[in-house]
Amino acid sequence: MSIIRPFDPTDILRFNNVNSDAWTATYHNGYYASYTAQWPDFCVTVEGAFDDTIKAYMIAKHEPPAPDPQHHGHLTALSISPEYRSLGLARVLMSLLESLSGPNPRTHDHSDCGGHHGQHHSHDHSHNHDHSYSHHDRTHDHDHGHDHDHDHDHDHRSDIKEGNIDAVDAWFVDLFVRCNNTRAIEMYEKMGYSVYRRVVE
Repeated sequence: MSIIRPFDPTDILRFNNVNSDAWTATYHNGYYASYTAQWPDFCVTVEGAFDDTIKAYMIAKHEPPAPDPQHHGHLTALSISPEYRSLGLARVLMSLLESLSGPNPRTHDHSDCGGHHGQHHSHDHSHNHDHSYSHHDRTHDHDHGHDHDHDHDHDHRSDIKEGNIDAVDAWFVDLFVRCNNTRAIEMYEKMGYSVYRRVVE
């Protein structure tokens, strides 16, 4: 059993057990703090129900500002401690991101959207390595790849959830994954994402 709560800047001092994974990208403290300040709803921490040990976390954002046609949700980091993997936490956190990135019933007229509003993009990204980029579109699926001197795959989906009053009306969700991180790629594909493109930097 676990508890999902907003990511707190002090979590930076407590999540080494999650970040120790070789696949997890880590950033400087100010980077995490900037996310919690600018996109607090998109950053969450998972704790055990019977202790305060951090089991997982997600930091994400939405950009560029609406009504830019490229307005989208972006998953920057999602990491789960080894003992809490294969329990469905990644799907729960991605569903939260997709819901927050989807149509807002207060601002979006679904009768006119024709199923075209709300895309999910996922990207796998690494430096001096191969990466995958996934993009989930609200209208159709695509395969993409993004590399920074490396290879990346980009997945695309078309079924962002509707009805969240905190949603930001983004068109898609994206993220980067290293191309050799096959386990992560398979996980996102099971969620409905597909490789959109490979990017080399």
